[in-house]
Amino acid sequence: MQYVHLGRSGVRVSRLCLGTMNFGPQTSERDSFAIMDQALEQGINFFDSANVYGWKVGEGVTEQIVGRWFAQGGGRREKVGLATKVYGRMGDWPNQSRLSALHIKRACEESLRRLQTDHIDLYQMHHIDRECPWEELWQAMEQLYREGKVLYVGSSNFAGWHIAQAQELAKSRHVLGLISEQSLYNLLERTVELEVLPACQAYGIGIIP
Repeated sequence: MQYVHLGRSGVRVSRLCLGTMNFGPQTSERDSFAIMDQALEQGINFFDSANVYGWKVGEGVTEQIVGRWFAQGGGRREKVGLATKVYGRMGDWPNQSRLSALHIKRACEESLRRLQTDHIDLYQMHHIDRECPWEELWQAMEQLYREGKVLYVGSSNFAGWHIAQAQELAKSRHVLGLISEQSLYNLLERTVELEVLPACQAYGIGIIP
């Protein structure tokens, strides 16, 4: 297995990342466990999830499966660079979605509980929140840094100019900012080549396609 730095960060991850989106709805817990065990055996140390995966609002089904797999021990959690996401609707009340500081704090606590871990290695904003100021977003993430609950922050589905906004404000606050962007990118969907990839290259941000 080949390992690379995730963006300009010091952390090294496998070039192949195990996506867990179908754990629960499409893949049984038993099969999900087998897939994760096999991934570790092959040297894959980078797992990606999200609090909305599992498609039952507020339940975080996929994160729960990953958490129960970690709970088996055997160094599973210590070997994995764990990524999950925040933004999606986790309930019907006004502050149970998007990227307010209030929702970020609550969503992080809930993800930690489901994942049965004390920290998230890469906490990704699943979508841009155009109604929330960057000052509020970075203040919320900085608090999670200080508490040791989040080590790195990433984005997903951001435009190039959103990435530039995020990084310039992070720089003014003397924090690392984004280390990765997860984008829809394949042989058919190549829009990110116009602005997103150049922005990420300029700011030293890793791409998770």
